[in-house]
Amino acid sequence: MSMFSIFNISGTAVGAQAQRLNVVASNLANVDAVAGPDGKSYKARQVVFQTLPLGDDGTAGVKVTNVTENNAPGRRMLDPANPAADAQGYVTHSNVNAVEEMVNMMSASRAYQNNVEVMNTAKTLMLKTLQMGQ
Repeated sequence: MSMFSIFNISGTAVGAQAQRLNVVASNLANVDAVAGPDGKSYKARQVVFQTLPLGDDGTAGVKVTNVTENNAPGRRMLDPANPAADAQGYVTHSNVNAVEEMVNMMSASRAYQNNVEVMNTAKTLMLKTLQMGQ
């Protein structure tokens, strides 16, 4: 494995965490969404990662294999005056848990920052190695 593999591995992780952050942002934007005209409410989404083992060409990393929906039922609140209320007067909200999404956001942000730091450290080490030869 070459030193340049570090950039490939961290680069794939940065890309995966960026996609995770986008999904979390979408979930947070829809935390108070109610059922649409089709009667279905927004479902929270989660990113599924897969590790890419070290191959013969020296590549490894992580990739997003799927974005799944949480099939848990949404919150139902009694609000007969709401135009989106069903026949019993209940309004179905999304199943997004804002606290869990904030934790996901902090975790993804920290992982993103850590991988950027890995790339910066590898770059610094390579530059120092080159300076030693001067």
